[in-house]
Amino acid sequence: MARRDRPTVHGVAVVDKPAGWTSHDVVAKSRGLLGTRKVGHSGTLDPDATGVLVLGVGAATRLLTYLSGLPKEYTGEVVLGTATSTLDASGEVTGEWDMAATTLDQVRAAAATLTGDIEQVPPMVSAKKVDGQRLHALARQGIEVERAPVPVRVERFDVGDAVAPGVYPVTVACSSGTYVRSLAADLGTALGGGAHLRNLRRLSVGAYGLDEAVPLDELSPERLLAPAEALRGRPSVVADGEVLAAVRHGRVLPATTLGVVGEGPWGVVDPEGSLVAVYHAHRGNDVKPGLVLAIDRPG
Repeated sequence: MARRDRPTVHGVAVVDKPAGWTSHDVVAKSRGLLGTRKVGHSGTLDPDATGVLVLGVGAATRLLTYLSGLPKEYTGEVVLGTATSTLDASGEVTGEWDMAATTLDQVRAAAATLTGDIEQVPPMVSAKKVDGQRLHALARQGIEVERAPVPVRVERFDVGDAVAPGVYPVTVACSSGTYVRSLAADLGTALGGGAHLRNLRRLSVGAYGLDEAVPLDELSPERLLAPAEALRGRPSVVADGEVLAAVRHGRVLPATTLGVVGEGPWGVVDPEGSLVAVYHAHRGNDVKPGLVLAIDRPG
């Protein structure tokens, strides 16, 4: 059997996703632009939404677990008076209310009730699985199933002055797994009517922001961040000599040998700053690798 070529392109891509593309579409396009099949994303973004989508490429796909669960920040617009089947502007209208008398103060007071630790029912048009099936796949078949509420945290739900009658710009900072569409719909319900979301844009995923995001059509190997950037904001240590050799072989080590304390994870980099492995606390006073990167380097 012929040996499958190992990818030679490795890193983290911060992409500014265009509207109308699914996260899977972005991954498929990126494979062609980067010349490798080994591309994955760290979490879906609605097809109609734009903004930050973080990809792992080559060996960095193994680091995607450290990119999931990061907090997010969004902007968008809540349209009062109209509910839709998808909770956003792409769906069919399912209800209409006269909410012209609703004031900005009332909207802000209702938004305040949707901050902090709350529970959300995932929308039917979402990638969440119930009994092994994606909700959006069931929705396309006209099937609606019971969904258990999910705990999420909304740090901020700021509402600005109306940009049109009944249309309010919002900024949301929230935990991973929060549906901003659901927040918009719940806001409408809290005000005695209904609402949907439009123009959703993701400003950041953890420490990755729009200021470094690359338009999808401009993505290239030269625009990738180093694999070590997948651990941005987490502690790292430099290893060399015999310790570096042990790390490359995935050895369990005393924490003192690696020079770390706590639970981790810790990125372990070589003297040139390249990520070699990610270590975690082990039993006793030892640490062990969660993964060791094997990257073929030129020369």
